[in-house]
Amino acid sequence: MDIRYQFSKHLFWDTKIEDIDMEKHAPYVVQRVLEYGLIDDWKLLRSYYGLKKITEISMKLRELEPRALSFIAAISKTKKEDYRCYTTRQSNQQHWNF
Repeated sequence: MDIRYQFSKHLFWDTKIEDIDMEKHAPYVVQRVLEYGLIDDWKLLRSYYGLKKITEISMKLRELEPRALSFIAAISKTKKEDYRCYTTRQSNQQHWNF
């Protein structure tokens, strides 16, 4: 069975699963699983790409939810500061709350 069909259906609600290329669209797949996936989705992703590749892809993402960032940093034993989404987020100016 194709790995794309083994992921939870809710992960790719906005696209046709047949159109996803696991190599070409790896950042998209990794981000979706980290942010919205279940533990079985994580296990499937890890078995397909491996932790090293997932970490490398995650480090280059422009955006990643804080919980997903904490998870991948903890599981890969890396620093949050090494991730692009962390350094980019920190440089954004916050609006004043009146």
